[in-house]
Amino acid sequence: MAREFSDRERELVRSLQESIPLTPQPFAEIAAQTGMDPGEVLELVKAWKADGTIRRFGAMVRHQRLGYTANAMCAWDVPDERVDEVGETFAAAAEVSHCYQRPKAEKWDYNLFAMIHGPSAEDCERVAAALAEKTGIASYRLLYSSREFKKISMKYFIE
Repeated sequence: MAREFSDRERELVRSLQESIPLTPQPFAEIAAQTGMDPGEVLELVKAWKADGTIRRFGAMVRHQRLGYTANAMCAWDVPDERVDEVGETFAAAAEVSHCYQRPKAEKWDYNLFAMIHGPSAEDCERVAAALAEKTGIASYRLLYSSREFKKISMKYFIE
């Protein structure tokens, strides 16, 4: 459910979606940028994490620079009654960066999508095969990335 944000909270969101300062007390620096108390910043972040407003904090890693040169969007045909269970299993895999359910389309019987990263295409195939075995879902297709055009996080409350 959508929630209302105060002007101060919007300013905090704007600060949090930028690079986190590489300092011993990054939230104190963010607090100074937003005119808030560091304790207030931490309490808001904890509350937003608890209520699901913020899902997670994490670094955006350039996986190619780490040697993960193969990326495959794996499209799965999952029975509707198993989507939640199977999606949670896929999302828990360390090699999967994101997992989404989408409606099936005409001539496209796939409804669950998991982005798999690995050092090689063979590694991606091995992960997909292991996930298929673990879930019993045998109908899937690996769609490999050939070029990355954009990789950024969404920005909210930009004016």
